[in-house]
Formats: sequence, structure tokens, C-alpha cells
Amino acid sequence: MNKNDAKTTGTLKVSANAIIGIAEAAAAEIKGVALTSTNKLAVLKSSAIKERFISPIRVKISNDSVSVDISIIVNQSAKACDVAKGVQNNVKSAVQSMTGIAVSKVNVSVVGICAEV
Repeated sequence: MNKNDAKTTGTLKVSANAIIGIAEAAAAEIKGVALTSTNKLAVLKSSAIKERFISPIRVKISNDSVSVDISIIVNQSAKACDVAKGVQNNVKSAVQSMTGIAVSKVNVSVVGICAEV
């Protein structure tokens, strides 16, 4: 189908939960990000700041863009800076390509280090 032949007859809305799912899958693809046995992002188990990081991903949707805040735990053998940059790039690319919504920023917080199992 040619793009010029397509007519828009409505609007497309993408929920924050859908964007969170895309962001989590994209972050999990990066080597060095600690994951659970079900390939979800690992979260802090016991810490004074645990309450702030119950969900490792937060999404803010504004007019024509999205910003993503993501908290990760990095495997002990990985370089945290390299892992964070990889997460930023992969999350931005995945969200933009799958939703067509511009990503204004991806803030990555390394909230812990864990030994690989």
C-alpha cells in the first residue's frame, strides 16, 4: 500500500503500560542488566530506597513525546556506564520504532550491583 493512498480516519493512542512493556523488553536485551528468572528487570529486594523503585520503569507522556525513567541493577562484571548507555539507546529506539512516538529522553538510574548467578 502506498503511503499517499492511506487516509487517516481516527487517532492512535498508546497506553503508558504498553510503553513500559516495550521499554522493559528493550532494556532486558542489553548485556549486563540484571534480570529475574523470567527475564524481567531485577528490582531491589531490601533497601531503604526500595519504596521509590517498586516499578523499575516510569513513563511521562506529554504532547507529542514520551520520557522514560528506568532503574536498573547491573551485573557485577559489567561496566555500569556502558550498560546504562546501551539501555538508553535501545529503549529509545524500540519505543520510537514500535509506537511512532518521539522519545524526548531516557533517564537511566543504576540502583544496584549484583553478582551473576
